[in-house]
Amino acid sequence: MACTAHKTPLLRTVAVRGYAAQAGAKIASKKNLEVETTTLPNKLVVASVESNSPISRISILFRAGSRNETYDNLGATHLIRSTAGISTSKSTGFLLTRSIQQVGGNISVTSDREIIEYNVELMRDKLDTGLKFLSDVACHTIFKPWDINDNLYRVKEDLARVTPQVRAVDLLHRAAFRNGLGNSIFCAKHHVGKLSPETLQHYLASNYKTSRAAVVGVGVDHQLLVGYAKNLALDSASGTDVASKYYGGELRVDKAGNWAHVAVGTQSAGWANPKEALAFALLQQVAGTGPVTKRGNSGGALGKVVGSALGDKSFGITALNASYSDDGLFGFVLSAEGGDVGKAIDAAIKALKQGSVSNADVTRAKEQLKAVYLSAYDTDSAIISDMGIQAVLAGKVASPSEVIALLDSITSSDVNAAAKKVASGKWSVGAVGYLANVPYIDQL
Repeated sequence: MACTAHKTPLLRTVAVRGYAAQAGAKIASKKNLEVETTTLPNKLVVASVESNSPISRISILFRAGSRNETYDNLGATHLIRSTAGISTSKSTGFLLTRSIQQVGGNISVTSDREIIEYNVELMRDKLDTGLKFLSDVACHTIFKPWDINDNLYRVKEDLARVTPQVRAVDLLHRAAFRNGLGNSIFCAKHHVGKLSPETLQHYLASNYKTSRAAVVGVGVDHQLLVGYAKNLALDSASGTDVASKYYGGELRVDKAGNWAHVAVGTQSAGWANPKEALAFALLQQVAGTGPVTKRGNSGGALGKVVGSALGDKSFGITALNASYSDDGLFGFVLSAEGGDVGKAIDAAIKALKQGSVSNADVTRAKEQLKAVYLSAYDTDSAIISDMGIQAVLAGKVASPSEVIALLDSITSSDVNAAAKKVASGKWSVGAVGYLANVPYIDQL
């Protein structure tokens, strides 16, 4: 029996803080999008697509994710995300919520290891109101001690909802990178309530720069968006990017229960080398991304070998491929009963150490990855998410047709090179649960 609890998209786990809600309209399929991109003199990137939708979606993004935190302010991005919009220098939280609700809109804030993203969705004819309050939340946030204290329960609720699979992936990142990309997107329990307003304000001032920002929109006129971006109250000074370094290691957290949840990975590639990163994305499809049908078995090479090793025992496994701007992790996330997990890990590691992929597997993986990518582009929310990530991390946006063309150019040799890199890599492990039979990295 397969478990799908750990199937988070690309395992780039994102936590969300939302305000007023509005049902989204279904959007027609969009495979040939014309992306307009402008880089302002202050290095702020503006990108948009005119979808002719009655719903407009605009995002302001900053390269200010948790990888930019230091040891002394760990958890700052979680606090910023949880308290966004509570107080700004121009409006109260009550005014913001009421104003967005009155126009049937929605403002949300998300973050991951690299990005903090502020989003607004509303009817096109109400865009002026949405843009006003979006810039208010993104560029004019202030932190008051009582507001932070009143919202600490949100942080505690987020921590309580973290699944053991996500926790294992979090530990894997910490073991692999130590700091930078190893920083969690969640505030540690011992830091809850310990970060001062001054610490949070300093984090914003250090990272919210025009050279580290992008403004993207779907269903909005490009020149209107350019004019809006020019008037954002952001410092034009250049910030500092925190480089990542892969170390390798393991972190284990014993928990009550009979199941073990284990994330195993090694260094892969970042999007600075898009062709290599896509080769690892294809390798992930070969290895298997979990069940593709309801109540189905885990598909792919890893699901087959682990299923053979465990027989009719319950387990869940999916290949892990986490690509960031300058580095990445490739491996798998596994859930199994404590008594069986050792055999499951050994089988999965043995499969990854083979370091070879057939031409037929690569061809099939290309079709699977195209289907996943293009089907996501059927919704404006997915379009703006992909555009925003590209704009703020790469400074430009590739159209779906350009991505597919690059994908088609990848050969079996490229994918096999990625497989060999995994086979010869230094392993990292994050594990949660009943760990008596989970091997240590020197035993892999």
